[in-house]
Amino acid sequence: MSSGAPQKSSQMASGAEETPGFLDMLLQDFPAPLNPEDPLPWKAPGMMLSQEEVEGELAELAMGFLGSRKAPPPLAAALTHEAVSQLLQTDLSEFRKLPREEEEEEEEDDDEEEKAPVTLLDAQSLARSFFNRLWEVAGQWQKQVPLAARASQRQWLVSIHAIRNTRRKMEDRHVSLPSFNQLFGLSDPVDRAYFAVFDGHGGVDAARYAAVHVHTNAARQPELPTDPAGALREAFRRTDQMFLRKAKRERLQSGTTGVCALIAGVTLHVAWLGDSQVILVQQGQVVKLMEPHRPERQDEKARIEALGGFVSHMDCWRVNGTLAVSRAIGDVFQKPYVSGEADAASRALTGSEDYLLLACDGFFDVVPHQEVVGLVQSHLMRHQGSGLHVAEELVSAARERGSHDNITVMVVFLRDPQELLEGGNQGAGDPQAGGRSQDLPSSLPETETQAPPRS
Repeated sequence: MSSGAPQKSSQMASGAEETPGFLDMLLQDFPAPLNPEDPLPWKAPGMMLSQEEVEGELAELAMGFLGSRKAPPPLAAALTHEAVSQLLQTDLSEFRKLPREEEEEEEEDDDEEEKAPVTLLDAQSLARSFFNRLWEVAGQWQKQVPLAARASQRQWLVSIHAIRNTRRKMEDRHVSLPSFNQLFGLSDPVDRAYFAVFDGHGGVDAARYAAVHVHTNAARQPELPTDPAGALREAFRRTDQMFLRKAKRERLQSGTTGVCALIAGVTLHVAWLGDSQVILVQQGQVVKLMEPHRPERQDEKARIEALGGFVSHMDCWRVNGTLAVSRAIGDVFQKPYVSGEADAASRALTGSEDYLLLACDGFFDVVPHQEVVGLVQSHLMRHQGSGLHVAEELVSAARERGSHDNITVMVVFLRDPQELLEGGNQGAGDPQAGGRSQDLPSSLPETETQAPPRS
C-alpha cells in the first residue's frame, strides 16, 4: 500500500474472479496458525505501539503482506478490515508493556494535552496474534466470501515511480489505495480512492508514519461523508499529534511534507502540508489546485514571526535558519513554527479530466507545471497510448534537469490514456486552466512561477 523503494508503474484491477483461488493458495501455504516459536511472515512495526496506532499499523502489515502475494485489491482490503476489526474488539491488555522509567519522566514534563496516560503494546506479540486472526478470517471466507470482498470496483491506472537519486537515503513514501471503502468497511454508495505522496526529511520515520496513518485517521472522522476536505485536514493534524508523541517517546527528529487526493464519487478533494504538490490536467490544460507552504510566502512568514520565529535566506528560504518548509508532520523541535495544520480544497469532476499528478519537490522544483502536459503527451505518443510507465519518464526528466533529491511521481489517470492520445495535444503548454473551483484558496496567483530548488 505504501512504499519508499524505487517503484515501477502499476495498474490496479479488481480481480474479483481470482478471490477463491487466492484464499486456497494462502491457506495451503499457511495450513495452521502460527505457534509462538514460528517466524513471523512480516516484520513487526517496531518494538511498541500505542493504542491509537494499532489500526493503521496492523492494516499496513496485512495490506503489504497480501499485496506481495498478489491478492486482488478488494479482497486484500476487506480481509484486512475484518481481521483488524475483530482484533480491536478483543482485550488487548495482554500485549501491554510498561514504559521505561525515562519515558515516564518525559511524560511528566509534557503539556496538559499530553498528560493522558499512553497505553503501549508489544508490537511483536500483537503482530503474531493479528496474523492468526487474519488466518482465521481467511479460513471462514474460503467457504463463503462476503460480497464486499468480491465486489467489482473501478479499474484505476496508476503509474508510480520513486527513486533515491543521489541522496544517501530514500525518505519518500507514497500510498495508492483504490480500495479505500473496503479497507475501512464503508458501505455507503460513494466510491472512494485515496492517493498520497510524502517527502521526509531528517530521516524516514515521519514519512512512513504519515503513509500509514493519514488515511486511517481520515476514515475515522465522522465528517468524512459530509465534509471530506475537512476530514483530510483533521487527519493531517491528528497524525502530526500522534507522531509528535512517538517522536518524544523514541527520540525521533524527522519530519515530512505531504499531499493527498481523495476521489469520492464525482468530487476530488486534496489536502497538503508543505511543498509536495498535486496538479490536475483537464483536456490538456493544467489546473492548479493548491499553493505549497513555503517560508517565503508572505502569510507563512507573518505566521512564523508572530510566534517568535524568523525566516532567513541561506541557500534558500528557511524557518529559523534550518527547514526549507513551513508546514510538516513531525519536526518536534521546530513546533509551532513549522505547523502541522494542512490546507485542503475540493473540486467537482465532470468526466473531462485527464489525470492527476502528485509529486514531491524533487520533481516540482525542476519541472514547471506547464511542461508536464507535453512530457506526458510525448510519452503516450511514443508508447501507442499506454500510460503504464509514464511516471518513469517524468522522473527521468527531473533528473536530467538537475534534481539531486529523492523523486516520487504518481500519475492517476482519470480517463483512458488512449483517449488522451486520440484527443491530441490540446492545451499543452498553457500554464493555467481557464477557471478554478470556488473551493480553492483565494490567494492563488494568476500566473505560475517556478520556485528555486531547495534542500
